[in-house]
Amino acid sequence: MPEPPVRIVTKNFGVKDSHRLGVYEGRGGFRALRKALMMKPADVTAEVKKSNLRGRGGAGFPTGLKWTFVPPGSETVYLVVNADEGEPGTFKDREILRQDPCLLIEGCLCTAWALGCHHVYVYIRGEMYEEARILQAAVDDCYQKGYLGRSVLGVGFQCDVTVHRGAGAYICGEETSLLNSLEGKRGWPRLKPPFPAVKGLFGQPTIVNNVETLANIPAIVENGGEWYAKLGMGRSGGTRVLCVSGHVQRPGVYELRMGIPMREVIDEVCGGVRDGRRPRCVIPGGSSMPPLDESELDVPVEFDALMTDARIKDVEVAPGVKFDVGGGKPLKTMAGSGAVVVLDDRTDLVAACARLMRFYAHESCGQCTPCREGTGWLARVCTRLADGHGRKGDSALLASIAHGIAGNTICPLGDAAAWPMLGFLTKFRADFLAKEPQ
Repeated sequence: MPEPPVRIVTKNFGVKDSHRLGVYEGRGGFRALRKALMMKPADVTAEVKKSNLRGRGGAGFPTGLKWTFVPPGSETVYLVVNADEGEPGTFKDREILRQDPCLLIEGCLCTAWALGCHHVYVYIRGEMYEEARILQAAVDDCYQKGYLGRSVLGVGFQCDVTVHRGAGAYICGEETSLLNSLEGKRGWPRLKPPFPAVKGLFGQPTIVNNVETLANIPAIVENGGEWYAKLGMGRSGGTRVLCVSGHVQRPGVYELRMGIPMREVIDEVCGGVRDGRRPRCVIPGGSSMPPLDESELDVPVEFDALMTDARIKDVEVAPGVKFDVGGGKPLKTMAGSGAVVVLDDRTDLVAACARLMRFYAHESCGQCTPCREGTGWLARVCTRLADGHGRKGDSALLASIAHGIAGNTICPLGDAAAWPMLGFLTKFRADFLAKEPQ
């Protein structure tokens, strides 16, 4: 199995009692924090910018640049960790929380120092009961050892960490919904601007970062931004943690070199498709990402490559209905959350798509009409098509509904349903048309 040039986020995975503070310290833990506290906060941010670390939660936005959006001189700044990992197919953050919670805590502390933040909130998915218990125990141990509290490592820098459990709403993975939930409000997305970096939690400047993103910070601080950038490719530094599921021989969580071809992930890392079958459809970054077909699997698993190399053309998804998104630009896919779902050549792709649409219909918060009504329509029409009760023109109807949702909602949940629907209709149009009455 190919190994990454270096293991950063998963370096302690599989180590006995890796979740315990003593084991973490014995393996070099908190060296980066000590180094960070001897640096100027602005210098820590500069190294992160230099590293080309991009957000690992979905959008891939440059992390260091995001930090600079906090208004200079802000008296109160919050750091919020998005540990509400609810994207179907995604299970990497929970492994970090389970196996190496102190790495996340150290990443939070280095980030808090850079931001001038004195209170970190970890918003963890409510279903992650065991992970929340492990994380809270690690936080408690860090308080006892002086890594958290009124004077971190005795330097006079105060930083507290609060672990907050969500209540199982997928929408609260969206950063502004998460902030509303943290404040005790309904988990509805906020209109932007203002962006959280300017006006976020409790009306104060707030940076929201994903678990995997922050788990990379200690290595960047310790080894430098240039070192981290060289591990990656293009504008994406470091390695990538992928969680692979579906019809592969060896599903699991893998830390791999940035830019590894998708075909190599499937064939070499995961041992190929099970039962000797062929991959027909691959979701590259969580269920909200448009799929790849077998001809596109040589694309590198990297943010920019997946946005530009996925060859979805401007084609008809039904007679007289052409599929494109925004200004005539063909739809691209994205690296997203790093969740790779492999579906073999026996899969009923219409049924698989219907299952995804039912998920998004169930998880829509209902604030925006296009999403509230449209996701329900997508689920009902796609399900009847999958169940053999389709009507003539259902494929065109699905395309029309998805077009009506995409780009017309406050948050990306509407797009999260529309993009894969349109992607499946484009790549696998024949499967949908075959379900319609002839």
